[in-house]
Amino acid sequence: MKVKCKTRIPIICITILLNVSIVKAQQNTAKPVLLSKGFWLKGDLHVHSRHSTESSNNSIAKIINFSKSVKMDYVCITDHDNHVNGDVEHHTWADPEFKSDSLLLLYGAEWTTTRGHGNVFSDKPYHHKRLFDVRDERDVNIGKVKKSLNIHLSANHPSGKDNFGFSYDLVQSIEVWNSSVWPKNTNAIMIWDDMLSSGRMMTGRGGSDAHHGVPTGAEKPSANTYQAEYNYVGTPTTWVFAKEKNLTSIVDALTKGKVSVSSNPFAPRVEFYADADEDGKFEMMMGDNAISKGKPVKFLVQLSGNTLPDVDYTITIIKNGKKLDTYHAKGEIPMVQFEDAPETKGRTYYRVTVEGINTPYPQVPKSMALSENMVALSNPIYFNFDPKF
Repeated sequence: MKVKCKTRIPIICITILLNVSIVKAQQNTAKPVLLSKGFWLKGDLHVHSRHSTESSNNSIAKIINFSKSVKMDYVCITDHDNHVNGDVEHHTWADPEFKSDSLLLLYGAEWTTTRGHGNVFSDKPYHHKRLFDVRDERDVNIGKVKKSLNIHLSANHPSGKDNFGFSYDLVQSIEVWNSSVWPKNTNAIMIWDDMLSSGRMMTGRGGSDAHHGVPTGAEKPSANTYQAEYNYVGTPTTWVFAKEKNLTSIVDALTKGKVSVSSNPFAPRVEFYADADEDGKFEMMMGDNAISKGKPVKFLVQLSGNTLPDVDYTITIIKNGKKLDTYHAKGEIPMVQFEDAPETKGRTYYRVTVEGINTPYPQVPKSMALSENMVALSNPIYFNFDPKF
């Protein structure tokens, strides 16, 4: 890029040149981070089958086959427990279609109560009716049952209909991106930032909350069939960095915040790293926590997967709930590197949002318009947080 200057304003000219050089360095000098001790797995953590009575044309087999067709690694079918009096074990999980030779199927359900909804995620079958039976009790009693079941509990659509109305100390994650309709999640992000700012290392995750599939064979369309074109499996997609390709590693990664969310399975995945020990290597990733030394820390944001080569992605850095800075990046692996010094006293967290033109999702063709410019978001990197909060 060339900048022409008039001799009577050399100082302004030098300033422009310096700014151009800095932005270029932020985007082009960093090398991509390639993680070798784990796997990025993508899936959907909130889908309803025919065992949720208000769903239509959405058998378990259809969900599984569709998920496999768009290269999902895992899915959690979260049917409403109140439709089967809490007995999902003998309905959703006992369905002969609840099996796959390649797609990892988490055990879960949507905990449907008068105080809102939450999702359960587990790597093995658990006695869900015990949680269902205490849904109207005090939070302290619910917490005891949850702990005894050894399950991951997540707050669903916290700012929408049937918002989560329990203590957030009961949950390990929060659904910050519900369905393809991005604008309705603004208040969910605000709640998440409130929880993070108060010291909770709480994972942000997505979920399509899809209820309706496309009719096949002898099936007849319902009044809600049209929804499958706008919102279905993968809108949005939740990525987890798992140590192994198994259910236990997926739940563990979700609990530890090794997670990012993209608008659909074909959209790029945002990854967020930090070099806190100043050794030139980005040893921290989303979900990690370190003690601040009061010195500037180098951070790296990169987009991996199906990036659109001509799209100029807008990368916004959020620090403690407020915008720290905004950058632009493009190319095969768009990257941005920046520095900031976390406070030595008090907590600091950083997270990332990515905006731009969304990657097409032909299987759910009208979802991109509803996601608008929102492409992806990261989970935080933490400093001075108490893991025993």
